[in-house]
Amino acid sequence: MSGRDVYEYALLRVVPRVERGECFNAGVLVYCRAQSFVAARTHLDEVKLRALDPEADVSGVLAALRAVEGVCIGGAAAGQAARDDAGRRFRWLIAPRSTVVQPGPVHTGLTADPAAEVERLLDLLVR
Repeated sequence: MSGRDVYEYALLRVVPRVERGECFNAGVLVYCRAQSFVAARTHLDEVKLRALDPEADVSGVLAALRAVEGVCIGGAAAGQAARDDAGRRFRWLIAPRSTVVQPGPVHTGLTADPAAEVERLLDLLVR
């Protein structure tokens, strides 16, 4: 399996009502240290969101998901994390939090193309 690097990933979950604990997948974070790569891709299923909480703040959830993508991109979109390396941004994003958008557990795999892996995982686990 030459040409493959270890990567880590975590799902982004939407938990519309934290007190109920119900959630669904709305994105994926991928980090590959060997390639200094971190990225997030998101897809919000508004029908699922409304089924779990008819009063959910859809625009707020979308903004939170976009903020995760922005931190991964770096630069001005990353805010205070702009100067952090890819690994530090990933670790910050996977830190447990009690908000509407939460990271899931971290898993690992091998890939030659982490950018393609982000899309594959999004299709497999979110869409």
